Amino acid sequence: MEEDLGTALPSDYKHLAEYYPSFTMSHDFIHVGLPQPGRERENAGVFEGLVILQDWWEADMSLGMRPYPAPGGLFPFNDTVVGDFILWRTVGTPDDWTVTVANRDGGWWHYSAGVVQFLAELVDGTLEPWGLPVMHTDARAAHS
Repeated sequence: MEEDLGTALPSDYKHLAEYYPSFTMSHDFIHVGLPQPGRERENAGVFEGLVILQDWWEADMSLGMRPYPAPGGLFPFNDTVVGDFILWRTVGTPDDWTVTVANRDGGWWHYSAGVVQFLAELVDGTLEPWGLPVMHTDARAAHS
């Protein structure tokens, strides 16, 4: 998958994908799509998200943040059922990337730890969800 994308991915995300299948959180509100062995090239959501981010950039809706592969560009890795994007801002090495949320209502916010900690704190309530609904603690494996 990294070869197809042209970049390494954060190690916590790779470890999450190594040990867990894709899953949903908070009554299927957030789908955490993870590459599965032998099906890594099926991650079309990333490529579709990059097209949407390019449209946002061209319409001046991304606060000046360009989509990946631009230096420091936004890289989509998850979304919500209502159109919020959960992205990485690709500044520095992949383990330095900032989690960025683009809320469907136009709000943007950044989280400086990794994606696993972001998801854990979002679910356990220690992270203010800013524009996302309060999460419910019902992480369930997605059915393929």
